[in-house]
Amino acid sequence: QVQLVESGGGLVQPGGSLRLSCAASGNLFRVFSMGWYRQAPGKQRELVASITPGGITKYANADSIQGRFTISRDNAHNTVNLQMNSLKPEDTAVYYCNPYPRLATIDWGQGTQVTVSS
Repeated sequence: QVQLVESGGGLVQPGGSLRLSCAASGNLFRVFSMGWYRQAPGKQRELVASITPGGITKYANADSIQGRFTISRDNAHNTVNLQMNSLKPEDTAVYYCNPYPRLATIDWGQGTQVTVSS
């Protein structure tokens, strides 16, 4: 069983940066591709970025995210991170991590709130 704990969110002005972290417990982390997802108010949860166990990355909505966000992982410490730069108000959401593709057997964590506002 994998448990996920997200952290690092907060309130930041447009153009600012945040680094999100996800700590995963359990022995299966290293075999999963992992994803960062987000859910904005009134919208469905969506994939932001994913990373394979070997470090190959993909970014959803590449035009709006790639170049600003960087996903990374540390398999030795069971963590996956999301560095977010040049943040925009439309990045405001609760951010979650989970395996990618999503596994229904692994519960969502509590998420971490990111608010981009002046």
